Amino acid sequence: MDITYKNKKIEKVCTDAKTAERTYGREMADKIHQRIDEIDAADTVEMMIQFHIGRCHPLMQNRKGQYAVDLVHPYRLIFEKNGDEIQIANILEIVDYH
Repeated sequence: MDITYKNKKIEKVCTDAKTAERTYGREMADKIHQRIDEIDAADTVEMMIQFHIGRCHPLMQNRKGQYAVDLVHPYRLIFEKNGDEIQIANILEIVDYH
């Protein structure tokens, strides 16, 4: 899938290892970049859900239409898909929504 970002701040965290480590710590930075690589390698969000890549799952209620993958507990990487034929994952945020 192609990847876009909600804003420059989240893009910098997801694409620059030093920024991610400075913001979230080494373990979290490693996990963020692992998940970004997994999203990039996947063909569709449905494939990620089917094969449990990163425990990808759709969200409900006020986050309907968004998906989450696990990071370091309790944090999740939240994204939404744009397009049906060629899917684009739009990374929204890193958050503990529990």
